[in-house]
Amino acid sequence: MTEQPPPGENTRAVHLPPSPMPHQAPLGTPVWRSATFAFETSQEYADVLGDRVPGYTYSRVDNPTSDGFAAAVAALEGVRVGGVTGQAFASGMAAITAVLMTFTHAGAHVVAPAAAYGGTYGLLSELLSRFGVRTDFVDMTDPATVRAAIRPETRIVWAETLANPTMAVADLPALAEAAHEAGALLVVDSTFATPVVCRPLEHGADLVIHSATKYIGGHSDATGGVVVGRTGVMAPVRGVRIHTGGMLAPDEAFLLRRGLETLPLRVRRQCDTAALVAAAAARHPAVARVDYPGLPGHPGRETARRLFDAGPEGTRFGAVVTITPHGGAQAGMALADGLRLAKVATSLGGTHTLAGHIASTTHRQMDARALAAAGIDPGAVRFSIGLEDADDLIHDVNNALTALGRIGVQDGALNS
Repeated sequence: MTEQPPPGENTRAVHLPPSPMPHQAPLGTPVWRSATFAFETSQEYADVLGDRVPGYTYSRVDNPTSDGFAAAVAALEGVRVGGVTGQAFASGMAAITAVLMTFTHAGAHVVAPAAAYGGTYGLLSELLSRFGVRTDFVDMTDPATVRAAIRPETRIVWAETLANPTMAVADLPALAEAAHEAGALLVVDSTFATPVVCRPLEHGADLVIHSATKYIGGHSDATGGVVVGRTGVMAPVRGVRIHTGGMLAPDEAFLLRRGLETLPLRVRRQCDTAALVAAAAARHPAVARVDYPGLPGHPGRETARRLFDAGPEGTRFGAVVTITPHGGAQAGMALADGLRLAKVATSLGGTHTLAGHIASTTHRQMDARALAAAGIDPGAVRFSIGLEDADDLIHDVNNALTALGRIGVQDGALNS
């Protein structure tokens, strides 16, 4: 037999020895940064790809790091209900899109909040409507209004645990009852709440969605989304994720899973600070309105106390505060521009306090009529409270509000 010569330099470079597989469990999450996986046989390849045996073929289909992140979120959301699985997505909007594409079709109907997140509103009103999906945007804080909007063709009742940006509180058990009586699913975007504040599956929701970019990641350095629910409901969601290619990348999954380990610490602190900022802003004469369910008189306060988690500090009411100054849109922009510690930036839920004029940014998809129906004032500014000291944030917000008076706010308009 002719002796096999050593492989050439190119072959040697490509076929390097594999990395060792440790027997000891790593405390950090391994990052499986591989687009594709190899098999011992063609039959094994076919069986894994056909979901007949567990395994991995291609990271658009499944990836161990991304699956690990989704399972971790499912464990937090489903701690008291069991049988919960998750699917990870490249963004929160990818997750929202997949759920709506999974459970709607031409002629289907959705009931959604009038104060829905702008991306959700635009997807339903501008894109899915082109494919025959109809949506009624209603006041989700009134179960009777929701029941009246449900039709025989309703497939989804869509809710936000804490509405973006009005901080309206959804009565999840009542919405679940209304949806299930009609044979529809209750889908809840719980980005603003996180499992630290509320776990909608415990209150009757079928699916829970998070933009993991926000509090779950928590450091403004990763983009992702996740959907969790019971296995039977989740199975078709995975199929749509695969078909549409919205899989979360492993590096992002690593960062987002790491964020989960400090999620309770961060969110508890942010909720505490938000309550102090909201109370201080409500006392300022330049302020027309503050939306925060922890404030006395907020219409969702009692619902929040019934559904949301509490610690030694009391009920956790979330960490977003929406402040509306007197003076309309120009005053709102001037308030945001007058901040020095808080940053004018997109997104929320990170370590930095962020502020944004709502009508021109996150809810730009809404015209004046839709904004009014959602209860969003043209001057409203959304504050995502970070981890700074409360006194420093209050000082920053007060200075920016006081500056509005020096500019001159009269008769509902800002005068320079």
